[in-house]
Amino acid sequence: MDTPHTVESNSTLERLLRVFADVRPREGTTSLILVANIFLILAAFYLIKPVRDGWLTVTEIGDLTKLEIRAYSAFAQSLLLLGILPLYARLAARVKRDTLIVRVGVIFGVLLVAFWLSQPHMLLGRVPMLGVFFYLFVGIFSVTLVAQFWAFTADVYGAERGARLFPLVAVGAALGATVGSWIGQKLVVLPFIDPFDLILVALVPLAASLALAVVTDRRGAYGDPSEWTTQRWEEAAAPEGGGPFRLIFQHRYLTMTALMIMLFTWVVTSGDNILFSIVRSSLAEEFAHLANNPEAFAVALQDATVAFYGDLYFWINLVTLILQAFVVSRILSAGGMQALLFTTPFISLAAYASMVFAPILGLIKVLKVAENSSTLSIHNTARQMLWLPTTKEMLYQAKPTVDTLFVRLGDGLAALTILVGTRVFHLGNLGFIIFNICLVLVWIALSSYLHREHDRWKAAADEPPARDFSHDNGSTR
Repeated sequence: MDTPHTVESNSTLERLLRVFADVRPREGTTSLILVANIFLILAAFYLIKPVRDGWLTVTEIGDLTKLEIRAYSAFAQSLLLLGILPLYARLAARVKRDTLIVRVGVIFGVLLVAFWLSQPHMLLGRVPMLGVFFYLFVGIFSVTLVAQFWAFTADVYGAERGARLFPLVAVGAALGATVGSWIGQKLVVLPFIDPFDLILVALVPLAASLALAVVTDRRGAYGDPSEWTTQRWEEAAAPEGGGPFRLIFQHRYLTMTALMIMLFTWVVTSGDNILFSIVRSSLAEEFAHLANNPEAFAVALQDATVAFYGDLYFWINLVTLILQAFVVSRILSAGGMQALLFTTPFISLAAYASMVFAPILGLIKVLKVAENSSTLSIHNTARQMLWLPTTKEMLYQAKPTVDTLFVRLGDGLAALTILVGTRVFHLGNLGFIIFNICLVLVWIALSSYLHREHDRWKAAADEPPARDFSHDNGSTR
């Protein structure tokens, strides 16, 4: 790995960045480039996200409701990913890491242009299922590019440096989500901007992120590439290959990581569904006096729901940014990886337990802000750090699979929970809350296992390189 040749003091930039993480001499510039890189990726996603939702709103599929279409899309994305991910793994085994990033980004860019040209009243008129296809595309776009970025960042940094600097890099993700959604809001009100034009606008940050990835690949961690970095210029991203599913199920650490990510997604998405149900019921009671006027009732309910969620998302984004910028690195310094892994599930446990005894909408809103913002900051950093002691093959083949397919499987299980719980067991909100508490307890158990295994893998990663992990059964790296 790159190492500084002499003992140096921090520059002004690095002293400023130490507010967010333990940045050491000559690490500041590359860290800032990586912050900008993930900022641009998330900004691009949040520019096209409202287009996705708007297109889906005018898409009809038989007698399915929009909520059902959204829920079932998780399963459809999982099926698509089962076909796409092995192809991605083969590409990662054949091309250099910068080539991999650029090719995948260009493919997504071309598809964005194709969707823009296919919008209603453009080249093809109104194609019935096109809104669903775009919905599926955006979901795959977001998880794939983010997973690829973190794999690349772990490859550039290595275990020790990544453990220190990931909290700083993740600040870019929180900023990108906030700024991207804000820019989208401002652009769509301009008279010369059509909402679908946000698809083209998103090409700008996407292209810039690809350029920054190439710059980082050439710089290395310090901007003075060592033999370790120059060797990676010529190697395939995943030099040995082997396929994502073989890696995941061969190594128990990766299997448990995949299950934990699927489980926490299941918990959080189910919690969002529970919140939606509670909001709908509470507001319906509030406007019960309009029940005799269905049109006025529908308008009042819609406006109040939009206002509720607009305020909710504002607070989630704001708290996420504050946690990522000023809290995550301090939790890591004080309690290590264990503290990062356990903080969010215990917040979730406290949140759902409180909902059982005090199902008040205002309190539930505060609890969901705490859970979602912690998930997007503290737990997201922990998830990425789990991969730091793994091999390049695991980073570029197993990680994208875990961060895409297993996330979508978690969403699908949340949809299945609603379907079975409602139609088979006739559960109300309380029943779903209790079920979520049970899931959180399993999440905590998995986090305990992963904490111990992460320490073992990290110790193995710090040893000399003459090691054979081909027969790993979960007890060591």
